[in-house]
Amino acid sequence: MNNQEHSLSKSILLHLIPGLAGTLVYIFLAPILIASDYPAMLAILVAAVLVILPLELGILFSQARRHNQNFSLDGVVLYRQSLPIWQYLAIPLVLVIWGFLATGLTPLLDNLIAQAWFAWLPGWFLIFNASQLQAFARPALLLTFWVGLLVNGFALPVIEELYFRGYLLPRLERFGAWAPLINVSLFSLYHFWTPWQVFSRILWLLPWVYTTWRKQNIYLMMIAHCSANVLGWLLFWGRVLG
Repeated sequence: MNNQEHSLSKSILLHLIPGLAGTLVYIFLAPILIASDYPAMLAILVAAVLVILPLELGILFSQARRHNQNFSLDGVVLYRQSLPIWQYLAIPLVLVIWGFLATGLTPLLDNLIAQAWFAWLPGWFLIFNASQLQAFARPALLLTFWVGLLVNGFALPVIEELYFRGYLLPRLERFGAWAPLINVSLFSLYHFWTPWQVFSRILWLLPWVYTTWRKQNIYLMMIAHCSANVLGWLLFWGRVLG
């Protein structure tokens, strides 16, 4: 193992701790916001801003400070090989198309897992239940929409790719072609706030992470991640706001 790599236990902790901490804050905030007539979805967005993103950025910059004596991410965030410009357009487009096809095939699996394993969770945990959201006033929904567009559409995907694919994935190199599967599995588990989507998220994201690993380029997945999140967010909220 070279000095850039992490032990498997360290890698597991670094993958999971931001999501676990954010989910605990989400569980604390959601009932408070619901009592104030805001949807639980806003709670996970607030938890992302207050906990998840600061933890991931904090780890990145602490490593930068340790290795570079400044806050440059050179040598910390890897997989930044240059590619022909057309690949930055074509490859993310293919990845996004695959993502929408995969998510279209898996709702039944998600529902079965949710009912079989997670029926004990409070109803507000189903944050993507459109009919549940429609019970809230339009100003609360519009606030959630705009916060989510910024956080879920741009901030979270960019920082997650820097952290999970730029920092953590290269530290699994000794596992060879298994590294993308380990990374995507832990990344799926990191989403503790939607645990019934673990398997569908692996199906959706494995080709994305494998492509990032093969191309040694995190920007491909960053573009795809932002694009898919923005498109998915707009489509979902188009149904909610009607």
